[in-house]
Amino acid sequence: MSNPGRYSFVSSDSSLGEASFKPFLPLTLNYREKSQEVIGLLDTGAMVNVLPYQIGAELGAVWEE
Repeated sequence: MSNPGRYSFVSSDSSLGEASFKPFLPLTLNYREKSQEVIGLLDTGAMVNVLPYQIGAELGAVWEE
């Protein structure tokens, strides 16, 4: 890997202590003429990525197509 990235681990629930820390990745999603700033969970071992319905709808995606 020539340009490795470093991402901060952020606590999502302080009552869980260290178990709540997750690596979040700031993203800008673009679809057609719309853009949406979001924060994604960085999972380097994932085989599937999921876009929440609400974010897709805000970008103008039509799920039925």
